[in-house]
Amino acid sequence: MASLNKVLILGNLGNDPEKKEFPSGQSVVRFSVATNESWFDKTAGTRQERTEWHKVVVFGRLGDQCMQFLKKGRTVFVEGRLQTSSWEDKQSGQKRFMTEVIANTVEFIGGQGQGQGQGQGPDGGHSFDAPMAEPVGRDNPPPAAISDDDVPF
Repeated sequence: MASLNKVLILGNLGNDPEKKEFPSGQSVVRFSVATNESWFDKTAGTRQERTEWHKVVVFGRLGDQCMQFLKKGRTVFVEGRLQTSSWEDKQSGQKRFMTEVIANTVEFIGGQGQGQGQGQGPDGGHSFDAPMAEPVGRDNPPPAAISDDDVPF
């Protein structure tokens, strides 16, 4: 039976990205994204709203680009997969779990660099991809932009 682990999130950054570098030279960037849901509660007769927070992890060069372009409050579109890790809390001895989005694509919506140019999407934001075939934790540079000079005809 086939399976699919894919997440699409459009929301606002809850904090500035934080970068950690390992002695091996690998880097990881983490940030949180808030998504909002609203509905009308017929029983109470009021509009209700709930904010869901998503922890996002970005590796390698894609993470470096997130550090450059993302700031708290910026709208971002993230495509990736869910990954849950577990550990034992040293103080309580209880098993803890954390689910994160491992990003393959990050689109920086609006904000810095309005207008279109190299590396920018149609809305003035930036879009970068990490190849999905590469294992997590490796330096995954986004594909280079192709200019008219690169086309052989």
